[in-house]
Order: sequence, then C-alpha cells, then structure tokens
Amino acid sequence: MSEFLQQLLNGLSLGAIYALIALGYTMVYGVLRFINFAHSDVFMVGAFIGYYMGKLVPEHTVWGGLVVLAVSMIGCAILGMTIERLAYRPLRSAPTLNVLITAIGVSLLLEYTGQVFFGAAPRNFPSIFPVHNFAFGSVIITSNQLIVIAVAVVLMIGLQLIVYRTKIGTAMRAVSLNPKAAALMGVNNDVVISFTFGLGSALAAAGGILYALNYPSIDPLMGVMPGLKAFVAAILGGIGNIPGAALGGLILGTVETFVSGSQWSTYKDAIAFAILIIIMLFRPAGLLGKFTVEKV
Repeated sequence: MSEFLQQLLNGLSLGAIYALIALGYTMVYGVLRFINFAHSDVFMVGAFIGYYMGKLVPEHTVWGGLVVLAVSMIGCAILGMTIERLAYRPLRSAPTLNVLITAIGVSLLLEYTGQVFFGAAPRNFPSIFPVHNFAFGSVIITSNQLIVIAVAVVLMIGLQLIVYRTKIGTAMRAVSLNPKAAALMGVNNDVVISFTFGLGSALAAAGGILYALNYPSIDPLMGVMPGLKAFVAAILGGIGNIPGAALGGLILGTVETFVSGSQWSTYKDAIAFAILIIIMLFRPAGLLGKFTVEKV
C-alpha cells in the first residue's frame, strides 16, 4: 500500500506539470483552432530563465523561488506574445497547414537558438526553494513535490477565475465560439489572441520551473518529450477544454509513473502515445470534450 501511495504522489506531481503545459496547448487551440508546437520550447525557455535568475537570488528561500517563478512567467508571456505577433498573426487567414508548418519552424528556431546561446550540454538547475523530506511511514514526500502540486493548483484555479470571472475571459470565450461575431460586438480579437498566447506561455514557464525542480538537469531540447506528452494529455482530456487538459495531465502523469515503477518501465514513453492512439480511435473528442458536427 505504501508503494502505491508513493507512486501516486509521484504521478500527481508529474501530472501537474503536464497539466500546466497542456493548458497552453488547449487555450490556443480553443481560440485559433491550431496546435502551437512551439509551446514545448517556450517551456524550455522558461526553465533557462529560471536557471539564470536562480543565480541572482538567494538559494533555498521561498521568496527567491517565487521571484524566479514570476520573472520566468513574465519573460515567457512576452515571448509567447512576440511569437504570435511576428509568426502567427500574418498567417491568420492562411490555410491551417501553413500555420502548422510555421509552428514547427518556430519550435526548431527556439531549440537551435537555445543551443547557440545556452550551449548543448545539460546544466544543473539551482535549488531555488528550501528542500526538505517528510516521512509518513514509508511514504516520502519532498518539499519540491509539495511546491509543484501547490503551485499548479493555484495557477489552475487562477486560470479558471480569469476565464470565467473577468472581462478578458469572457472575450476569450466569445472569440473561441465565434470570432466574427465577437468582433462585431466590439471585441478586439488581436488583443484577446495575444493575451491567450501570453497566458498560455506563462503557464508553460511555470511548468518548466516546476519540472526543473524535480528533474534538475536542463538543456535546449528538454521540452520535446514533455511537450509531446502534454499534447497527448490535452487530447486525452479534450482539446480546447481547460478542465479536460488538467485532468488529462494528471491521468497521464499518474499512469506513466506507475508504468515506470513496474516491470514494463522501458515502455513508459510508449504508453503515452498508446493512450493517444486509443483515444483517437474510441473517443476522438477526449474525456471531457464534446462531439461536434461539421458542416460541409
């Protein structure tokens, strides 16, 4: 039983990170109906901003960790809005395939620019928060795991409040439902879309910091696999559905952790893509997604 609880805790911690990344995918898809494949590399940039900021603030302090987290989120929000303005906005009326190819190009640009400026060798992420271990019987809980879960929960609640309790959140939902009608009602679609990219990128940055706390080795290609798995989590929960993305991330992280602790540990990455295939075959809309009928 203790091993089950330990693996469940580890899975929830990893799933919370996947959920934060998946929220960025699902928000952009909900507004623009395309997948921003550069999102996983914004996650990487967030981790590197945290790496350099971590050298400027005292280590093992709560306020220092929060400063690093805040600066990383702000920096990646600006990066996300810049990417939207320069790369995606000129293609808004172009075919979806053009935008998809551009997203892949931006992803590669960030990865290889990161290798030029940050170097290709892995780096050890600094301990920006106090590190403690808490033992409950044979179950060990680290302070980093508690921080990951707590920060993820706070950010998800904050996102829900923004989307459903603010004016900009109402505008986001309006643009998601019908951008032309929203524009006719006085909504500035450009501002809403830019805000959506900034908000999603800030969540990716938080995910990058939290991921680096638990897996303290970062490199310019670190976002590839977590980004793909977060994309699977978004599909699992229902792409375009915010609670679905969070649920998908938690489920995927938990399943992956249990597989890692079993005799099939070598298949822990393959299981994510097996889940994607199963979902696409039997429930393409995802767990919380709604089936829609497309007119032809």
